[in-house]
Amino acid sequence: MAFTEVADRVWVARYALYDVNVTLVGGSDGLIVVDTHGTAAAAGEVVADVERLGVGRVTGIVNTHAHFDHVLGNATFHSAYGEVPVVAHDAAVEELVAWRAAAPAEAAGLVLPDRTFSSAIVLDLGDRAVELVHPGRGHTSGDLVVRVPDADVLLAGDLVEESAAPAYGADSWPMEWPLSLDIVLGLTTGGSVVVPGHGAPVDRDFVEEQRNAIGIVAETIRDLAGRGVPLAEALAAGEWPFPREGLADAVRRGYEQLPRSQKRLPLV
Repeated sequence: MAFTEVADRVWVARYALYDVNVTLVGGSDGLIVVDTHGTAAAAGEVVADVERLGVGRVTGIVNTHAHFDHVLGNATFHSAYGEVPVVAHDAAVEELVAWRAAAPAEAAGLVLPDRTFSSAIVLDLGDRAVELVHPGRGHTSGDLVVRVPDADVLLAGDLVEESAAPAYGADSWPMEWPLSLDIVLGLTTGGSVVVPGHGAPVDRDFVEEQRNAIGIVAETIRDLAGRGVPLAEALAAGEWPFPREGLADAVRRGYEQLPRSQKRLPLV
């Protein structure tokens, strides 16, 4: 998949494997690559596409969160461009360290981020400043978004998904996700290009609609627990804005994350 320029010196490539996006942000001092794909071989294809594009050399890597399809290409980029800095949120690094310890075969070859932050950080690309912001927990504990202010572009990672429903996994934070998206919306304008972790670029209206649907998931969980619906029955009892089969972890995690005062029955 060739890179397409979606705004001034911001190029996105959407790859069929995992339907994942890889983004390049260019400045006078070089390129940062945002997410590096999910296998060494797939990342090799990305590197070839970067070279074919011919707009500069990669001088840094950003991982939007800790899931394998966004980080396992780090080593391939290091092989191609040297040990350039890899930036991620503090919690994402903790998650990657835990994953490597629990599943060393799956995480084989993983290059951990070596530059971390807790709230926000600015990357200097020479004639362009790029902002990394942790808006809060949602898809994972360590989600970050990348804002390119002069181009009005926001790279949202998997806090926003276009090609499928938002992915609630065993490490998601369904009760906090809507609030994190409120922060994301505050970083956009009516003219922003928003690049999701998977799928085609979208606009602010799309993000707002998805935030509202994610908010319905959170409020439905809160309502079910508050009415005393047992966890074992909650998924079937709720009316959901996304396919029910993808929400089992959302409901379980939501019940776990609600304060005891908001649950009428113990978890069963």
